[in-house]
Amino acid sequence: MTDLSYDKTVTALLVVDPYNDFISEGGKIWPRIKAVAESNNCVPHMQQVLQAARDAKLRVFYAMHHRYREGDYASWKYITPIQRRAWRNRSFEFGTWGGEFRAEFVPAPGEIVASEHWCSSGFANTDLDLQLKRHGVQRLIVIGLIAHTCIEATVRFAAELGYDVTVVKDAVADYSEEMMHAALDINMPNYASAIVTTDEIVAALSSSRVAVIAAK
Repeated sequence: MTDLSYDKTVTALLVVDPYNDFISEGGKIWPRIKAVAESNNCVPHMQQVLQAARDAKLRVFYAMHHRYREGDYASWKYITPIQRRAWRNRSFEFGTWGGEFRAEFVPAPGEIVASEHWCSSGFANTDLDLQLKRHGVQRLIVIGLIAHTCIEATVRFAAELGYDVTVVKDAVADYSEEMMHAALDINMPNYASAIVTTDEIVAALSSSRVAVIAAK
């Protein structure tokens, strides 16, 4: 069991891919994650964590997936399977409702949206690391979509870059419970210093003293 104390001057919330296509009824990908997202109240928990971070005056950053645009990948020599699916399905299409932030997660003034990532990691080929470092961030609290792809890839990359990472396990979702288990119980514990619940992180961020939570 590891005790974590959150120094609010070096800690930020990272929200990954809160697009309508992912987390809103009518979104292209929502039917695939709906069962898991509703079973763990992912979207309400994401809202709770975001509000707690704002109330605690933490910096908030957003790592958003590349939005489909006509002609994407057409001249690429190699395309990963995940990119091919996004191309075929026109996921998060630029200029459409599906490619917009869900209303509850529209960035507030002063919150920072990193350049869009092309595959899974919010860090690869983006300015996220630069933005975090320039704002003095050393620790990240991560929420969003999807556990075994963008969340896991972002957490791994963050650890490689030297960030200390906390994942809020009921503020993420996936296509199946099996995939959630693989990401949260098998893979991410190798990279995240803590994997906690919404209640735990909200309590920590709401504390007026330096927050200490017991993380399993």
